[in-house]
Amino acid sequence: MMFGVALSLRPADFTRIIRTPVAPAAGLVAQFLLLPAATCAVTWALKLDPEIALGMILIAACPGGNFSNIMTFMARGSVAVSVSMTAVSSLAAIVLTPLNFAFYGWLNPYTRGYLTEISLDPGNILILVVLVLGIPLVLGMLTGRHWPRLAEKSETPLRIFSLLVLLAFAGIAFAMNFSTFLAKFHTFVWLVVGHNLLAFCLGFGMASAFRLPVADRRAVTMEVGIQNSGLGLVILFTFFPEAGGMLLIAGFWGVWHLIAGITLAQIWARRPPPEPSEQPTQPAEEAA
Repeated sequence: MMFGVALSLRPADFTRIIRTPVAPAAGLVAQFLLLPAATCAVTWALKLDPEIALGMILIAACPGGNFSNIMTFMARGSVAVSVSMTAVSSLAAIVLTPLNFAFYGWLNPYTRGYLTEISLDPGNILILVVLVLGIPLVLGMLTGRHWPRLAEKSETPLRIFSLLVLLAFAGIAFAMNFSTFLAKFHTFVWLVVGHNLLAFCLGFGMASAFRLPVADRRAVTMEVGIQNSGLGLVILFTFFPEAGGMLLIAGFWGVWHLIAGITLAQIWARRPPPEPSEQPTQPAEEAA
């Protein structure tokens, strides 16, 4: 999945954040600082079951999802901002995903004991994230650079394959924990819907606070709201295969954020952002 995303990435996507840092920086702060912290606070305040709370914290610690660029394009947002955020967040997640998950899982007193009980080793998660994100990122970028025609032809099939893999992961998670799914359906479904809404709102709120153009706001919103639940599921299947609550949260998130993202993209697609010439300007007297 990450290899398919990386085919369209270029070194310029990383350097763009240095030249025009405001929009990507606003999104990355919302994604890696505000969303994990807010998730920890919500799970703490609601005194959620440790497995469900940790599942939400893990999703919040993941980078932007594989389909955020497509959603941004559908929503008539800034694809350049979206791609830059995807590139940088995927790289930053190699360190920040294990760090945020371990830190906020320990910070919440209701999940701290469970986290200690399962003897979490952040180093092992770091190695897995490097394998799942870092290596495919590098290989995908090298393939796109040296074999651009192959990359162009492969991009669409790989995105379809990524979607099928994500849905298969979610299906396996539900099949392995069907009894838990029935018992806790009324709880985790609304938690995922609310959590995803929180992510979208944090992205949009942060972009609005920085007074970004409409197209940039849409890109930041999609990047924060579409999380890489596939990475979360890989971590869970590897280290926590018995944690049914965590698997259900990540599995349902993987389905729901696509539904929510497509719905929001269709709404925004009907409202094209104003052209630069149409942006409001100050009267000459005020400017003077």
